[in-house]
Order: sequence, then structure tokens, then C-alpha cells
Amino acid sequence: MGASSQRRLNMLIVNFALLFIVLLWTIPTLGIFVSSFRTRGDIQASGWWTVLPHKAWETTATLSPTDLGLDPNGVMNVEGVTGTFEELRQGVQSGDTRVIWIGNKRLGRIEVQKQKWAVNWEFTLENYQQVLSGKAIQFTNADGTVETIPGDNMVGAFLNSLAVAIPATIIPILIAAFAAYAFAWMRFPGRRILFIMVVALLVVPLQIALVPILRDYNTLQLNGTFLGMWLAHTGFGLALATYLLYNYISTLPRETLESAFIDGASHFTIFMRLILPLSVPALASFAIFQFLWVWNDYLIALIFLGGNPETKVITMRLADIVGSRGNDWHLLTAGAFITMILPLIVFFSLQRYFVRGLMAGSVKG
Repeated sequence: MGASSQRRLNMLIVNFALLFIVLLWTIPTLGIFVSSFRTRGDIQASGWWTVLPHKAWETTATLSPTDLGLDPNGVMNVEGVTGTFEELRQGVQSGDTRVIWIGNKRLGRIEVQKQKWAVNWEFTLENYQQVLSGKAIQFTNADGTVETIPGDNMVGAFLNSLAVAIPATIIPILIAAFAAYAFAWMRFPGRRILFIMVVALLVVPLQIALVPILRDYNTLQLNGTFLGMWLAHTGFGLALATYLLYNYISTLPRETLESAFIDGASHFTIFMRLILPLSVPALASFAIFQFLWVWNDYLIALIFLGGNPETKVITMRLADIVGSRGNDWHLLTAGAFITMILPLIVFFSLQRYFVRGLMAGSVKG
């Protein structure tokens, strides 16, 4: 095998492996998406994959054992299928026909079922209506009884998450961009020591800082406020942001900056007019990381916001739904997909910068 054929084979193997991984990660997401539109009864009776064409048993005839003169204590023959009562209770299959006994020996019935292709496309928007609006929904059970289920009103929690995530993403990016430019292109005493301290903060566990910060927040009366959340996420994300942006900014062409200095531009002018526009890939890459981290955060929100219903973010509200509606999968999947919509939009909007931002500083010419 030649070198070119070997490269093609290796590329084919890599592509198939990546395709397998993508499918492996996509299938659960697809399941959540489909389940969020299915009715409560369908979710309890069948899996989400029944929306795809599949073979299912369909009852074609219902027979009375008494009319057929069958003896439940012996071997019975129904529609060419032979079996005892215990076997028929489990269902006896012959080809594409199945005979199954429903009920007990005295009052039971026999169903003759055929295997046919079927799809389950009964979808509804009531799951999202109940989760988002907080409006009570009336659900009719299989026995005909009507059950009134109160809504969950996740709109307020969604807006709270936006109020936390957007500033907690923008603030550390701005501060870290200034710091990264200073470390990369400015010379000042203690520069190397300060940068080492920033890198060292990357390995400090988040959990050890929660208690002292909470104590300070109680003193400053910041506990339970969005300002406290912004400061906490800024502090926890600043080290990574500074390191990531430094690796990118330090690789920008020196000639461009030197020309700007010769023309009389100040550091602030160079930062605003040159550094920020050229650093968009790195800024977008960190924005994805920080936004996803803040949006999906539960621990920090639980500690610093507490249990106030007016300030609960969407992860806390979803946890409440899991605790109160653990068996209502139609609501849990709808709530879970609502929490996924905005992060997906952010990622796909900025993903063209993602790889370039991650490769920042890895290669120097």
C-alpha cells in the first residue's frame, strides 16, 4: 500500500470515528427534543424512538374464551396458536400473528394481534406551555378522569439566567483583555511574577473559595444579588481568560504595533483599534466557555443566590421541577431543552472562531 493510499485510509478511519462520536452525542439530544413534544401518555407507554417507522403489534380481533369454549386449565388452540393459560398470558407468537390473554381466567379476553409498520406522531406544545407560562393544564387520564396540573413558569428563571450570564461573560472578557495586552506588550516591574500568579490560580479548586467569599458577601450585603454573582463568576473565570487571551495577543505581528507606536498611537488606542479587532477569535472562544459555564452553573447560584424564588436561575428552577415532578418526563424534557436552546445558539453563532481561538499561541512563526 502506497503512502497516499495509507493517508486516505487513515483519513477514512478518523472520519468514521468522528461520525460515530457525533452520533453517540446527538442521539440523547434528539431523544430529549422528541420527548419534549410527546404527550404524557405516550411517554409513559413507549420510548421516543417510536416516532420512527417500526413494527408494532396491532389488535385485529378480540375474542371471548367462553364463546370459544376454551378451558383455561388445559391446553388451548386459538387462531392456529396453541398454548396454556400461562403461555397465552405472556403472548404466543406464530409468524406475524400473536395471541395474548388479557385479564384473569374467569373474566379475561383474548386478543389476536398482527405485526404492522407504525409511527407515533402525536405531538403537542402543551409541555412547553405548562413549563413556560405557569398556566394550569388539564390532562385526561386513560380512565377518563381529568387531572389539573399547575404550571412551572420558567420564564422568570430564564430571564434571571440571562441577567447573570451576559454580564458575567462580558466583564471578565474586558478585564482579561486589558490584562493580557499589558502582560504581552507592556514592560513594568513584577510583570513576570504577576503572570505566574495568574497561571497558578488556574489550579486553585473553586470549592475552597466559596466559604470565604460567602462570608465577605454577607458582610457587604451582596449575598442573594446579581452583582454578587457577576463578581464571583468574574473572579473564577479571570485567570483562564487572561491566560487564553495572552497566548493569542502575544502572537500578533510586532511590526504592526511598532508602526502604530511610531505614528504616535498610545497603548489605549492600539488596544482599542488593533488588539480587540484582531483578537476576535480568542475573545469568541472564551465567550463560549464562559457563557456555557455560567449558564449551566448550579453550585455557585445555589450558594450565592439562595432559595429566593425571585432570583432563581434556570438550573435551579429545573432542579425544582426534577424534585417535584420526577415522573413527569414530558415536563422534564421540555424544561431541559429550554435550558439547551440558548447555549446552542451561542455556540453555533461563534463556532467558526472556536478552533482558531483554541489554537491561539500554539504555533509561532
